[in-house]
Amino acid sequence: MTHFQHFSDDELAALMKEGEEGAFDEIYNRHWDKLFYAAHRMVKSAEVAEEITQDTFMLFWMKRETLEIQSLKPYLAAMLRYEVYRYLAKSKQEQELELTIKQQAVTSVSMDQEIENKLLLEIITNLTNRLPEKCRLVFQYNKLQDRSLPDICEELNISPKTAEAHLTKALKMVRSNLSSVAHLLLQILLLAKF
Repeated sequence: MTHFQHFSDDELAALMKEGEEGAFDEIYNRHWDKLFYAAHRMVKSAEVAEEITQDTFMLFWMKRETLEIQSLKPYLAAMLRYEVYRYLAKSKQEQELELTIKQQAVTSVSMDQEIENKLLLEIITNLTNRLPEKCRLVFQYNKLQDRSLPDICEELNISPKTAEAHLTKALKMVRSNLSSVAHLLLQILLLAKF
């Protein structure tokens, strides 16, 4: 087997084309390191560079009968570059696909959240509609519209003490009713998942 060491690259390529495995082994041993370093420079990962170099030699052997090689070194370098580009294109597609899947999951979660929030808001609004008018308005302005108590007192022409009393009453009513409503809501949402 060692007698192949004395052949030139081009002689080895010609012998390999005829199916001479020993010639292929010699080409492999002679050029593996150079191709690996070239791949590593492009992909910045030893593991990936090794995989690309192996793929290049595998392709080289598989296509040996149809190869038209003028000069072996540039030919192998071109084959390696092709494998690197193929890897990068595939990797980019995978990243884009992964990103699309993540975005769809986030959208789906935020839509579910939005539906749950709307349902809850509707339930709370319906519950507070049963309250006396001023009590209901204090609660809805403060908790659902995020307005401050002094602002509400001024608009409804009531004292801060009265506003706080209304708010406490409304919160008590909402809390006591929400525990049974929350249980029902949870069942509805669990059914909606299937």
